[in-house]
Amino acid sequence: MVKPIKVGRVVILLTGRYAGKKAVISKLYDEGTKDRKFPHALVAGVAKAPLFITEKMHEKKKERRTRVKAFIKYVNYQHILPTRYLVSTDIDLKGVVTDEKMASVKSRKELRKELRNLFTKKYTSQTVAKKAEKGASQHTKFLFSKLRF
Repeated sequence: MVKPIKVGRVVILLTGRYAGKKAVISKLYDEGTKDRKFPHALVAGVAKAPLFITEKMHEKKKERRTRVKAFIKYVNYQHILPTRYLVSTDIDLKGVVTDEKMASVKSRKELRKELRNLFTKKYTSQTVAKKAEKGASQHTKFLFSKLRF
């Protein structure tokens, strides 16, 4: 049987503060750890998706509307919904997200800043690629779009 939960998979969080938000799995703990004895994953996600922009908007307004707010969190497997999208090739979180950076509050804050910069850079490069050619990655586009029902 194929495991639907793997590194790089885009998931939707089902409970908690970030319920309904999209995230990318960066590390899996199938057996659990000493602190968390249940199977869980370390996810990095988009807390606030960028807003729609047009060519007529001023540069300052475009910059404001393309801001991405990021979060990082340990989540139980039962509280995530895997999607069909994988962004492991587009966004490399293995080098950025580590357990050592999750140890203290100060390092987590720095990690969120790094993630925000990474997601913002990826989002802006995606929009530039979309203008140049119509073959922009569907997986990263899904990550940065608002979840609609």
